[in-house]
Amino acid sequence: MLMEEKKVLARVYGIVQGVGFRPTVSRHADRCHVRGSVCNKGPYVEIKAQGTEEEVNAFLHEVEFNPPERSSILKMDVHSLNDEEDFDSFEIIESEKIKGDIFVSPDIATCPKCKKELFDKNDRRYLHPFINCTCCGPRLTILDSMPYDRVRTSMGEFPMCPQCEYEYTHAETRRYDAQPVCCNDCGPEVYLLSGKGQEREPVPAMAKRAAAESFSGQKLSGPVPEHAVRGREAITRTRQVIKDGGIAAIKGIGGFHLCCDATNQQAVERLRRLKTRPAKPFAVMMRDMDAVRRECEVKEEQLEVLDGHQKPIILLKRKGQGTICQAVAPDNPKIGVMLPYAPVQMLIFTYDDGLEMPDCLVMTSGNVSGAPICRDDTDALTELSGMCDVILSHNRLIRLRADDSVMDFFEGKPYMIRRSRGYAPLPFMTSNAFQGEVLAVGGELKNTFCIGKNDLFYQSPYIGDMGDLRTVRALKESITRMEGLLEASPTVVACDMHPRYNTTFAAQELGLPVIPVQHHYAHIAACMAENDYSEPVIGISFDGTGYGTDGTIWGGEILKADYDGFERLGHIRPFLQIGGDASAKEGWRIAVSMLYGIYKDRERTMDVIRKLDLCDEKTAKVQFAMADGHLNSVLSTSAGRLFDAVSAILQVRKASTFEGEASTTLEFAAEAYEDACLGQGKRPLEGMPDGLTVWNRRLEERLQQNMAAQDMVLPTELLVEGLTDAFLSGADAGLLAFWFHERLAEMVRFVSLQAREQTGLQVTALSGGVYQNQLLVRLSCEKLRKEGFQVLTHSLLPPNDGGIALGQAVVAMRKINKK
Repeated sequence: MLMEEKKVLARVYGIVQGVGFRPTVSRHADRCHVRGSVCNKGPYVEIKAQGTEEEVNAFLHEVEFNPPERSSILKMDVHSLNDEEDFDSFEIIESEKIKGDIFVSPDIATCPKCKKELFDKNDRRYLHPFINCTCCGPRLTILDSMPYDRVRTSMGEFPMCPQCEYEYTHAETRRYDAQPVCCNDCGPEVYLLSGKGQEREPVPAMAKRAAAESFSGQKLSGPVPEHAVRGREAITRTRQVIKDGGIAAIKGIGGFHLCCDATNQQAVERLRRLKTRPAKPFAVMMRDMDAVRRECEVKEEQLEVLDGHQKPIILLKRKGQGTICQAVAPDNPKIGVMLPYAPVQMLIFTYDDGLEMPDCLVMTSGNVSGAPICRDDTDALTELSGMCDVILSHNRLIRLRADDSVMDFFEGKPYMIRRSRGYAPLPFMTSNAFQGEVLAVGGELKNTFCIGKNDLFYQSPYIGDMGDLRTVRALKESITRMEGLLEASPTVVACDMHPRYNTTFAAQELGLPVIPVQHHYAHIAACMAENDYSEPVIGISFDGTGYGTDGTIWGGEILKADYDGFERLGHIRPFLQIGGDASAKEGWRIAVSMLYGIYKDRERTMDVIRKLDLCDEKTAKVQFAMADGHLNSVLSTSAGRLFDAVSAILQVRKASTFEGEASTTLEFAAEAYEDACLGQGKRPLEGMPDGLTVWNRRLEERLQQNMAAQDMVLPTELLVEGLTDAFLSGADAGLLAFWFHERLAEMVRFVSLQAREQTGLQVTALSGGVYQNQLLVRLSCEKLRKEGFQVLTHSLLPPNDGGIALGQAVVAMRKINKK
């Protein structure tokens, strides 16, 4: 007797394209003896299934609870299917496009199985620079449009050989329906372009010889240039250049890297000179976990992400006896570490040419400072040829740039610094029942943009700093491509309030209604959205600079905020920010201005400036005159500039060569002091100098007075005056750096108590670039939680300006939904 059968229709939403979802569903169907079909619809995967009730239920259970490793099911709707004809077998059918929410998979690092095949001499993909499978390989960066099928990717230009086509079309293989599938016979090729590395000192002899033998360069337009050195020889020459102390530009998944031996001080210093990057840390790619454990301290939760399928750069504490040279990260206790995530990177470390390569390589973004990462040969020849000795490129087109993601860890979880490859454009989801589509163009620094579709907010890969017109152009190009991929037609565009930002101009040029969103409010809204919290919060937004609603520079803000708007409750003590753009890099200027504002006496201030060696007497007098006349100066509450001033006063850093250098070095000094205390069995600040105890008491009294008077202006001028007095009296700079962090966190506690008393709110949100500081965020959280606050912090969205596009987008979405 035949058992009664049933038919169902299942729609699966989430990261279900580009991750081997349809082949996995097909295998589940075979095992469960289910007939039907699976199809990509764009917004979701549609499954039709026929079989006995037991078979269909078992099949649906497998689909939901045993999906591909890289997928993420957000929702699965199942309905009866009564009017469909019977199925004879189970098939993967051609993708169809319909409207709806889209989920685009990020690029996925090479999986262990592909890595094993890559180095298996008996495998037909032995040493193939583009090996991939259903579970790994490029996704977003090669995608032209959805649904995700080969014809709509950069791989559409490469017809499959019979063997690859068999794997692509047969469910029993690991490459069933793997869109980028290829091999040495039918895939893209690597080849050399020239590099010059021009400077006064000579390029090491072997590197120079290898570079001279490489192709001298012509524009790539699809095919490999006719006379290019290609394939095995190209890889070997590149390895030889690096081994002998040279610099190579290497095209990867999302753009070019500049690469050299991280253990070679001379090579790294040369790269710094050529890239005009005096001190900003370089990322290091290490061959394997053995190298990571030798060089750095790594915790289990960090290891899981470091060697996972995203493979971001993770900031790890360096060991004292490692082989990596100091020039990689000068005066920095941490190193940004990543493992190889693309086959060509693995081949740079390991190849069958007899060369012994270092197991630690500098791998930094291939771009001119301020410009977006280079992604094609024209870019590389124009911008990178003068920085390197050889350029290793390939002819698989990069549709969308993707820099490496960078993260730290806080409380055992990722704490994102730059969200890009491996994470973007996975959406942030809210629970607000929003309807509509918006675009937010993000900030002027560390730019990313965000596209909102209903309750899903797609944060783009990292674009860069908008001071360079090439980056502005990259922003516009990326917005157009992402809107196409997500089938989005925004009705409004959100941007920063600053009237002169390039992002503001870019927003105005789109021809859509523009919604300006105040910078620090956007930070808090972003933190709320990441945590899917839409009720009002007390927002502590500590950042560099942002345009305030009163026309002054904000940056140390206490806000009452929700998606409808904000109220400025308080801020740090305002000071004159003198010197225009120069003051953002030269902390000594802020220090001079703050001290003059505190003492209000030229002679006394000059005496202190002289003792601290902040600047010469003539320069100080110019600063005084500018302050008195309000020339090239603006009133500011920037917490970032406060950190820069303290760093200068404590003679940690008087000026910065990159954004955040002075403030991060101040953090490192404080953390080193804390570690030394704990190593000696002492609590930090135990037995502090008597003079500092007096200043502690003065600060406590002022905070109590503020609370009584309902004054929410943080007395940061007392903090600066106290540490200056203590430093001139001989107190240790590290102790004072820690004291500064601890007292500022104490002010956050006090002002939050004041805000709670005034508003009744129990939730605080900590955001802004200053809260990238691990010590400050830890101290703030500890103090606030002891007072019973729920504290919202960031994790997978940066607290810096790389995250504000999300905040802009949710505010704009709320605005159009209110209407």
